[in-house]
Amino acid sequence: MSRLSQWLQSSSADWQPLGSSELPDHVIALAWSPNGAYLAAATVSGPIAVLDGTTGREVERVRGHGFGTTAVDWLDERTWLSAGQDGQIHRWEIGNHSPVQSWDGGAKWVERLAVSRCRQFVASGAGRQLRIWNRHGELLQSADDHASTVADLAWRPHQTQVATAAFGGIRLYSPKLAQPVQSHAWKGSVLRIAWSPDGNYLATGDQDSTVHFWIAATGEDLQMWGYPTKVLQLSWDPTSRYLATGGSNQITIWDCSGRGPEGTKPLALRGHDPRSSIAALAFQHRGPKLVSGATDGRVILWQPNKGSQLLRQHVIGPAITQISWAGDDRRVAVGTEIGTVAIYRV
Repeated sequence: MSRLSQWLQSSSADWQPLGSSELPDHVIALAWSPNGAYLAAATVSGPIAVLDGTTGREVERVRGHGFGTTAVDWLDERTWLSAGQDGQIHRWEIGNHSPVQSWDGGAKWVERLAVSRCRQFVASGAGRQLRIWNRHGELLQSADDHASTVADLAWRPHQTQVATAAFGGIRLYSPKLAQPVQSHAWKGSVLRIAWSPDGNYLATGDQDSTVHFWIAATGEDLQMWGYPTKVLQLSWDPTSRYLATGGSNQITIWDCSGRGPEGTKPLALRGHDPRSSIAALAFQHRGPKLVSGATDGRVILWQPNKGSQLLRQHVIGPAITQISWAGDDRRVAVGTEIGTVAIYRV
């Protein structure tokens, strides 16, 4: 038995889910309703299930999008949105198995969808186009001059601005203005965006296997190297001090306090199979705990501000694809490549 295996067995308790459901395909997106009563789980082939947020049992299932679903998010406790490869954004209500409204995403494939934190605005990314809507489906703004496909988008905390990622850097848009309110240029492709909870910093995972830290007010950036693969997993802790990143077989935690992370040694969290890759990770909304999942099918609970030892773990089996915390920080949902969705209590 390897030292890693011995350490895992001796230092952690097995972590069993509250409940689970089986969907027909790879879980591509998870989203909790604002009150935590429901969990929407979308599959890459199209079907979307709404699960009970406590038991994990399936409440209802809809066909979703014919060519595949890409994203889901909630407008309120009973109304949710989905985007797909049919170029549409559908609005759904619990108990209704057909969309109550459909919006044209502006291209054949709507890759990204995000509801603002105030739940009054919706942003979508399709091809090179960003569209911003109000919650009722009225199109407010459209920007189609990105240099490449909009790879990601994220609403800024405490402000009504949405950031887009594409080749050439980052842009910030407002529902009230047609032109970007701010741009951060970079000679490369940005793949993922994560705002710090205080809204002061923007972290990006980039095509060249690096991580950027952007200071939103000035546009100043720091670049962190050393990742063996593209960094597609980013999550800030609620204090905006720690940033967790994937991009390898371990989780890398950067301390962004003081003068920032440049030139410092990050904390490495090792617990997944060295032959695997980190596939998803997420900090609590208000607490210090972090959950990670990898292609080894293992889910691990950590508390990085207390050190690198794992707290609990569970091997689901199939590769992990998605992780999402409920708003109460007491439950976390995990999706896999074969359609398993499990809910754990923390």
